[in-house]
Amino acid sequence: MIQQKRWATGLLEILFSTRNPFLATLFGKLEFRQCLAYLWLLVWGLRSIPELCYAALPAYCIITNSHFLPQVHEPAIFIHVTLFVIYNLYTVSEYIRTGLSIRAWWNNNRMWRVTSMTAWLFGVLSVIPKLLGLSEMVFEVTQKDQTTTSDDSNANAGRFTFNESPIFVPGITILLVNLTALATGLLGFRPASHGGDGSAGIGEFICSVWVVLCFWAFLKGLFGKGKYGIPSSTICKSGVLALLFVHFCKWTSRS
Repeated sequence: MIQQKRWATGLLEILFSTRNPFLATLFGKLEFRQCLAYLWLLVWGLRSIPELCYAALPAYCIITNSHFLPQVHEPAIFIHVTLFVIYNLYTVSEYIRTGLSIRAWWNNNRMWRVTSMTAWLFGVLSVIPKLLGLSEMVFEVTQKDQTTTSDDSNANAGRFTFNESPIFVPGITILLVNLTALATGLLGFRPASHGGDGSAGIGEFICSVWVVLCFWAFLKGLFGKGKYGIPSSTICKSGVLALLFVHFCKWTSRS
């Protein structure tokens, strides 16, 4: 996570520096297609903001009993379903053609979601003060895990390890928010729909379940122990943020 944060911070520093691809294309010898290729890499960190918003959107719709996807009875729902299925089938086929498994595809797909909403988000937050001249970048030392005989067992192979770093807070918050939304919807605690716009449908529930599956390692960490468990202080911070989000949803549904 720390390494991903470093990469996001470094790429954003280049993007907002005097050596960015825009200026190199306008006043240098960088070609337009090369500029687009560099920009595709440099804006990785900025993806964290829309990723975070879209991960919270299904939960918001379920809690407020609204929707952002077409209803099941509307023909437009097939457009979203088709795009979702085609994209995932295409990416799975790419992995299979290169000799990788479907499990590898799923693990990498989950890690893209986790990394973008945790490490990349903190990369954006850490580069803003430097751009404003409020602070200087400090090199963060990555803590190395000390392996033991028990750690080498197959049961713990590939498991997430957690610590009290705030970098885990956004991911746990998103997980708690979506779990709360699913519980709210399944138990029937949603407010009555109004305005004739319809209520949250199956599309919002599927999206919320998808987010929970992407953060499944964090869900296991809530019940884990030792370095495989999320510290209680981190859970408390995330819980407070999740409660604030739920309160915000309730407030918007009443207004």
